[in-house]
Amino acid sequence: MILTGREIKKNYRNGSIVITPFNEVNLEPNSYKFHLGDTISPYNCELIDAYNLDKRRKVEKIKIPEEGYVLHPRKFYLGCTFESMGSHLHACELYARFSTGSAGIFIQTSAPLGHTGAIIPWTLEIVVLQSIRIYVGMPIGKICFWKNFGEPDVYTGRYSNSKTMLYSLLTRNNP
Repeated sequence: MILTGREIKKNYRNGSIVITPFNEVNLEPNSYKFHLGDTISPYNCELIDAYNLDKRRKVEKIKIPEEGYVLHPRKFYLGCTFESMGSHLHACELYARFSTGSAGIFIQTSAPLGHTGAIIPWTLEIVVLQSIRIYVGMPIGKICFWKNFGEPDVYTGRYSNSKTMLYSLLTRNNP
């Protein structure tokens, strides 16, 4: 069952949902609006080799300047949310806002699920259909919270302590 905006606010106040920074104006009927963080990472290699970390070192972190940063089609970018978000009791999912999607920006190409206990700035998987300028702090997506059925297991996986965007850890074994 999805939480309403009022339930998100109630759970934020009792501490079971964490959103930092929190602003009530970002509450929506079934979600909380989040914003783009200050860093973008374009993948600048033609081939990403999942088993060769040296190939991934061609990924650079760029601070988005005040005048914005232009994303281009046929490239893959990692970004992150300005907010740290998650819940001790609920699972969550990230979605693009309608205005983001209708501008041709996809922010979660394959991994929208936020496990219970993961309270982090979320890594965004960004692809665009046409060149578009992005800005730090622009509203880009929404997070929804879902009630777990049964006793939740709190996420303690390899991405659980992230402080900013993370590159794929596909080569690691996940016990």
